[in-house]
Amino acid sequence: MQGKDLIGQAKTGTGKTLGFGIPLLTHITSPKSDEWATFKNAGKPQALAVVPTRELAVQVAQDLTEASENLGIRILGVYGGKSYEPQIEALSNGVEVIVGTPGRLIDLMKQRHLDLSAVKVLVLDEADEMLDMGFLPDVETLVSNLPSTRQTMLFSATMPGQIVALARRYMTQPTHIRAVDPDNDSSIVDTIEQHVWRAHQMDKPELVARVLQAEGRGLTMIFCRTKRVAGSLTDDLLARGFAAAAVHGDLGQGAREQALRAFRSGKVDVLVATDVAARGIDVADVTHVINYECPDDDKTYVHRIGRTGRAGNSGVAITLVDWQDTARWQMINRTLGLPFNDPLETYSSSEHVYAGLNIPAGVTGKLPHAAQTRAGLDSETLEDLGGAKPRNKKPAGQANRTSGSKSGGNRTSNSRGNKSTEKAPAQESADSAKTSAPNRQRTRTRRSQGASEQ
Repeated sequence: MQGKDLIGQAKTGTGKTLGFGIPLLTHITSPKSDEWATFKNAGKPQALAVVPTRELAVQVAQDLTEASENLGIRILGVYGGKSYEPQIEALSNGVEVIVGTPGRLIDLMKQRHLDLSAVKVLVLDEADEMLDMGFLPDVETLVSNLPSTRQTMLFSATMPGQIVALARRYMTQPTHIRAVDPDNDSSIVDTIEQHVWRAHQMDKPELVARVLQAEGRGLTMIFCRTKRVAGSLTDDLLARGFAAAAVHGDLGQGAREQALRAFRSGKVDVLVATDVAARGIDVADVTHVINYECPDDDKTYVHRIGRTGRAGNSGVAITLVDWQDTARWQMINRTLGLPFNDPLETYSSSEHVYAGLNIPAGVTGKLPHAAQTRAGLDSETLEDLGGAKPRNKKPAGQANRTSGSKSGGNRTSNSRGNKSTEKAPAQESADSAKTSAPNRQRTRTRRSQGASEQ
């Protein structure tokens, strides 16, 4: 609140967004304020919050909008996958706070639609994730275009060496606030009940389907390592009767936001995602988090299971470890000081699954029809954001254009865009002359054939 540079470090789910959001909004000169008439930078962005993912940009912008409802402050979310025109129009009309991802921010800045000369507050949220995703050059480009006199706030759940170097370069005598329990130095909140099992890849869908029928289960997030696994698991759960939706990089931004809206509203209760949703996504009433595959490192594990047990609530985190990932998990376990060095071998019929998660006896891998009460993803409107189309869909008609060229049918019609196959009169006469001429019989030896080919 005093305008000094700050490094904020706290566990996931403890309220870092409003930790920087409230001071940020307090320092903004709003159109409703008395100073607005004489404010020389009216309409220019006064605060910039940089986040690593699109989903986090949407959420932070929404949280700040709700917090500033009575202040008249204009807040804009800027991220890729969405058409430029609405963002450019909003910038031309005037914006006080911008929340965005590095790539789209730089694009608008290079197109001279984004003027950062009046920014007096800079926030780097989930800074360690931005470095892991290779955004350091983009962050440096953005910071180099900001005024030298500003307040810089850097927030992250973990604090690797690169973050410390970044702070030394762009911050002036920052105050490092580390919000932890003196009696518990763990980076995981105590309200999360953790289970770690060694499971077979072929049995995982059946095991997950039974876990999803535990008593008291609310919204559930399932994290996968790859987009392909996330898509196939979503299809499998839908076939088993669960209201599931997927969020991964092969989906368009409109489809990703549709899935998150449906998940937040309860139209779907199972969200299958890659790590694009593991950072900062705050959804109320998430009771279970399932790591379908072993996370890559300890930071990923902390952020994944941090989607539950937020704001003092309790939650359950289940991690399924393949045999080949045992060494990776033991490294995570050792780093975080967890008591799960040797995961218990587990199958969908194991008794400790039913007892530990309070699953009713007799549950099968398919959700009964009486329990299929969710509206589903299709009930949520798919908003056309005008951005890039999904990469997993081919343009309309592409199959028709290629199939004709490969088949033995009308090659002129199919491979040339359905052009007319009618021949010109001169061509018809030439063809008729060829057909009327007698066929000439020729015999060749191997030697004469070689000479004729030359």
